Amino acid sequence: MTFSEFVNYLKDIAWGPWMLILLVGTGVYLSIRVGFIQFTKFGYVMKNTLGKLLQKQSAGKGEITPMQAVSTALAATVGTGNIAGVTGAIAVGGPGAVFWMWVSALFGMVTKYAEVVLSIRYRERNAKGEWVGGPMYYIKNGLGKSWSWLGVLFCILGALAAFGIGNMTQVNTIAGAINSAIDACGGNTAAWSVNLFGQTVPVSSFIIGSIIATIVGLILFGGVKRIGSVAEKLVPFMAVVYIICSLCVIVTNASSLGNVFAMIFKGAFSAEAALGGAFGITIMTTIQKGVGRGVFSNEAGLGSAPIAHATSSESDPVKQGVYGIFEVFMDTIIICTLTALTLLCGVESGVDIVWGQSAGAELISASFGTIFGQQIGSLIVAVCLSLFALTTILSWSLYGTRCSEYLVGTKWTLVFQVAFVIVLVFGAALELEIAWNIAETLNGFMAIPNLIALLGLSGVVIKLTKEHFNKEKLGA
Repeated sequence: MTFSEFVNYLKDIAWGPWMLILLVGTGVYLSIRVGFIQFTKFGYVMKNTLGKLLQKQSAGKGEITPMQAVSTALAATVGTGNIAGVTGAIAVGGPGAVFWMWVSALFGMVTKYAEVVLSIRYRERNAKGEWVGGPMYYIKNGLGKSWSWLGVLFCILGALAAFGIGNMTQVNTIAGAINSAIDACGGNTAAWSVNLFGQTVPVSSFIIGSIIATIVGLILFGGVKRIGSVAEKLVPFMAVVYIICSLCVIVTNASSLGNVFAMIFKGAFSAEAALGGAFGITIMTTIQKGVGRGVFSNEAGLGSAPIAHATSSESDPVKQGVYGIFEVFMDTIIICTLTALTLLCGVESGVDIVWGQSAGAELISASFGTIFGQQIGSLIVAVCLSLFALTTILSWSLYGTRCSEYLVGTKWTLVFQVAFVIVLVFGAALELEIAWNIAETLNGFMAIPNLIALLGLSGVVIKLTKEHFNKEKLGA
């Protein structure tokens, strides 16, 4: 077995059916225990998240506002997976993958809620006076010191994953998207290239990597407050741009929506019923791609987002917890759904797709191209992918920093941050298929320590939830 085959074997375990069952099953269990608050308290959630977007919020030393915290977490979840990932899941798993993506998100809302509640409940102040939290802290302070090894395991996996899923793969996506847009507009990036480790790499990739590394360095070295401030401004902007462009395609193809939704619901249980032929897509493939893409996109259960939420100035665990519900709703129910509808409307308009075979952002570019033209469509995807990937890099730089800090202390975090910035330059230039596989594997295995903690501390989540809403009822 080659190293590449071994990595693929581990990835199949990390994101195999048993892991997806565990992730969704945890969400189902927690939903039952807290009374399905993602449905029964949905109005309260929107009022206390979306309803507070325009309200001025303040934060003290070593903390950021609740909105900055959720923006930082959203910056990580709203990434390339929302565009290229969703497209690939639909191409391989058929339109029905969208239905199972929705299912995973509906239960993932409560998983993310529980993570955030525990991150506030068990956070600490570090040597710099900053709030720090996440799975490693609610494992240590909630499950007890005898379980600290589990928190260490989470941090080792998280710190390594930060260089993959939050660094090389993201900057490589930015470089690829920009190079494709340049070529689509008449440029020729291949004309100026160098040989690196046997690969022909456009010089533009190094330039792009250097620019991204400089931007990330200036923000990262400014600390958690600067990361939160940038995320708070960038995330709403990029989300609005992508939503408007997607809606233009969907509204223009409104007459096709009936057929699109029919494909989704029929395909959830039979690809042949949805597509009218035998495409070799099994129901298991459809479910696995849909659930897997949903979880991978919104990160519910992986334990990464609570690291950002723990820095919030909000002291009430449940008040910050509802931002976790909003986060999954925004990431998967809104943005991933818009990608899916845009793609399927494009297919209805003649975009060529080979069902059952892997595909990427080129299909969503073609779908935008049906309305805006191919050049503009490529530019839209390049801009959105670049912004999505950049914000993911910023958030994962924080996650990796916090994981390394837990392992070796605050005095060594600068070493991690410098290494993180340097790797960005090379990540933009290398072929990264194996890096993607390693990153996804580490990302998947991160969930195991976190899910153990969520299940072990579910009683705390239930208690805090009941106490909060009983007070709300008395207050009302």
